[in-house]
Amino acid sequence: MSKLEEVGKVAHYYSKISVAVIELRAPLKVGDRIAVKGMTTDFEQAVESMQIEHVNVKEAKEGDSIGLKVKDRVRPADLVYKIIG
Repeated sequence: MSKLEEVGKVAHYYSKISVAVIELRAPLKVGDRIAVKGMTTDFEQAVESMQIEHVNVKEAKEGDSIGLKVKDRVRPADLVYKIIG
């Protein structure tokens, strides 16, 4: 069974381009599977690309703010989890 490990929190969402700004509490890299959960949010997706200050990066560390393309609407304060297993 999969385990969820909290990796960050949504700080902002740009609806026109479907990009969430996520403040990371743990490292995250391209290829990881994540789950986004909140009051009305609940979906899973793979991390296909992410950016720091408009530059594509393969991985980000704790304390980074990343831009992440998301497949569904998210809201500030939604939590982001890495799916393990």
